[in-house]
Amino acid sequence: MLAELRICDLAIIDELQLSFGPGFSVLTGETGAGKSIIIDAVELVLGGRADATVVRAGSDRALVEAVFHLEADQRQRLDPVLVQEGLESDDPTVLLLAREVRVEGRNVCRVNGRSVTLGILKDVAAGLVDIHGQSEHLSLLHTRNQLDLLDRYAGLLPLREELAGVVKRVQDVRAELDSLIKSEQELAHRADLLRFQIDEIRAASLREGEEEELDAERVRLSNAEQLAQLAAQVLTVLEEAGEEAPAALDLLGTAVRALESLARIDTTLLPQAQLVESVTYQVEELARTVRDYRDSIEFSPRRLQNVEDRLALIHNLERKYGATISSVLTYADEAEHELNRITHSEERITELQAGERSLLDALARLALDLSHRRREAAQELAVGIERELNDLQMEGARFGVAFRWREAERGVLLPDDVCCSQWDVLSSGAERSDSQEDATLRRQSIAFDSTGIDRIEFMISPNPGEPLKSMARIASGGETARLMLALKAVLSHADETPTLVFDEIDQGIGGRVAVTVGRKLWGLTARPHGERGGHQVLCVTHLPQLAGFGDAHLQVEKAVVGERTVTRVRLLNEVNRVQELALMLGASGEAAYRSAEEILDHVGQLKHQET
Repeated sequence: MLAELRICDLAIIDELQLSFGPGFSVLTGETGAGKSIIIDAVELVLGGRADATVVRAGSDRALVEAVFHLEADQRQRLDPVLVQEGLESDDPTVLLLAREVRVEGRNVCRVNGRSVTLGILKDVAAGLVDIHGQSEHLSLLHTRNQLDLLDRYAGLLPLREELAGVVKRVQDVRAELDSLIKSEQELAHRADLLRFQIDEIRAASLREGEEEELDAERVRLSNAEQLAQLAAQVLTVLEEAGEEAPAALDLLGTAVRALESLARIDTTLLPQAQLVESVTYQVEELARTVRDYRDSIEFSPRRLQNVEDRLALIHNLERKYGATISSVLTYADEAEHELNRITHSEERITELQAGERSLLDALARLALDLSHRRREAAQELAVGIERELNDLQMEGARFGVAFRWREAERGVLLPDDVCCSQWDVLSSGAERSDSQEDATLRRQSIAFDSTGIDRIEFMISPNPGEPLKSMARIASGGETARLMLALKAVLSHADETPTLVFDEIDQGIGGRVAVTVGRKLWGLTARPHGERGGHQVLCVTHLPQLAGFGDAHLQVEKAVVGERTVTRVRLLNEVNRVQELALMLGASGEAAYRSAEEILDHVGQLKHQET
């Protein structure tokens, strides 16, 4: 719900800090005091239109900040968006939105203190508040929201989820079919290419680690003469004595014999004698190893050429199919798998087509069942809304739900006995509205998605004798607000928007109807079994009979401070509230006070009856 609203330098508001609680809050005050500016501020922070003209004269910017307390279902919707954009807050139950409009026309939007685009602000704010009146934030005007509300109202979400699962399976089957059903020539070319690639890789008989071994062998073959010379030089030093320099092994032998003689005299030198003897054995082993290495050195230009050719082959395959031998072998495995699929594609296509037909049959049954239940619920909805509209002094207004199917090339085929593709569901029942051209639609494939085959739209005729029109095309103002109130009253437990704002709802109604309107607005704050805690409702009103239903009463007034007009808002206590209601009655004296008290007493009795 909306917990706090801060407004700075917006129109005639210099600075305003408002706190809102749950339940029903009313805002009252003289015309021009700034009530609608407060509503405009809420709309602004939700991402509504703005230009530099909203900035208070003499200021360089206007700022609106709003704090929302989030319930678990709202967090479930918002958390993925906030995480994706890096907008999480320390307290996940609190959401802070801010909008700054600068005098040069620039807009700055923030979510949880971080700058975002206007589009992201709108995405985050969507579904938090519905403003009914002169506002664009009317979620019920969006046809997708209307379908969702109808399904929640009728308890059809489980059936819709079941249908969505079948749709997902149809889409998966069709995706695989699309990848298989290509031109025979294209598939043949692809198969030929795959065979060539597989044969080329398999013919090479590649082995993991082979490239590293060949690289090492190439180095040895390329440097065979130098390696042999160096090995011979090592052996000369170790084993062959010259005229001027004896061999290392001969010198070590002399040292061993001398230390053995020393150790026989002085036993403390025994470890040194053993050490030099061990060193001698190691040098002899070194000499044998070097000798074997020298003898193994191959002076073979042919073998070097073979190694070079083999490495060239490996590098060529790696250039084509992967950076390493392992990657090349993996490519060959995948190519064989794809070739196998192409080779057996006709069998798989037949299998998938049979599966698609079976799934589409199941989809048709579910979609028709869902559509039928929706039409039944739509009639019940129309009855309830027209009853609400009668209470709201819109006698003769009619409500309906238009159901439409549309043709699609790869849709779902419905049974032959389904003979209508267009319905207008009214309070009196469902009426077919097919034209002559539409009559053939039932023999075509019908478009579907995860919601089914229905495209619905709420329709309204505000005045007797007028045809039903789309709700999105009706005039704004008090008539729209009352229609929305009627919809909200019937759909209140299916509507997930936490905060509802009503502006100009009392235009053209009298005191008696105002009691009905106030009672319905207050009723929106109840949960299904009557306990408080449903929607948070804010309402701007000029009627004391409606204002009396407020759980909280905010008085909006304007004053002149330093030759400037400013807006002030205060939360009224019981005494001040009686005074405000008396002023709203347009009377004075004790009679006006008694009338105001009577309004509050009557409202209290009505509330007591419903709790």
